[in-house]
Amino acid sequence: MSELWFEILICFLAGAGAGLGTGFAGLSAATVITPMLVTLLGLPAYEAIGIALASDVLASAASARTYGKNGSIDLRNGLVMMVGVLCMTVVGSWLSTYLPDNTLGGFSVVMALVLGLRFLFFPILAPAHPAGPGGGKRRVWMSAASGAAVGLVCGVFGAGGGMMMLMVLTFVLGYELKTAVGTSVFIMTFSALLGAMSHFALGSAPRLLPLVLCVVFTLFWAQLAARIAAKADPLLLNRLTGAILTAVGLLLLVLNLL
Repeated sequence: MSELWFEILICFLAGAGAGLGTGFAGLSAATVITPMLVTLLGLPAYEAIGIALASDVLASAASARTYGKNGSIDLRNGLVMMVGVLCMTVVGSWLSTYLPDNTLGGFSVVMALVLGLRFLFFPILAPAHPAGPGGGKRRVWMSAASGAAVGLVCGVFGAGGGMMMLMVLTFVLGYELKTAVGTSVFIMTFSALLGAMSHFALGSAPRLLPLVLCVVFTLFWAQLAARIAAKADPLLLNRLTGAILTAVGLLLLVLNLL
């Protein structure tokens, strides 16, 4: 296989994995695209992260639009959470300079596998603890605090924000899965946009071919996955999300061992 076709194949697989992860589970494209481009194509990590962030913007926006049409986005709490995410990501980025380089890989693998097995074997079919009297205000404050925590972790580890948001929205705030994923991709649209703009402003321009291929492939698969997920039976969506997360965790484990 020629070098060009190998590059196209890797970008297709990375985009497909990232798009399915975004559309079904609200994952950040960086979780899949970055390690694949670095390990299999030999791209510098900084360039690969920039390509992943750019791919995330359109994929998350398209997925959020689909979930929004089906009423599966909590816009009010999502905006509150987004402010916390964006602000604390800066603090986390500063703290990350004190961590060893291999911390991100282990964190992403564990998070993906734990969440994957959670949705496979313990599906979330309804809100865990719907807000009662005064619950709306409590949820707003919890959203702000959770967003800050997610932003801090995302800044420290450089990725994993989508998985963290999914965990917080389902485990802590008690959202059912569709609303959790819809709210997650809504937030990621803006966080990825800010990250991509900062990345390209501070660094050199990435290679055009992998950038275009990853953006297009991720967008296509994210739209397809979001359309299926928005109309899927809750149990089926839990199974699909669990399968995607588990597969991503195993993929990251393999790439970390290479």
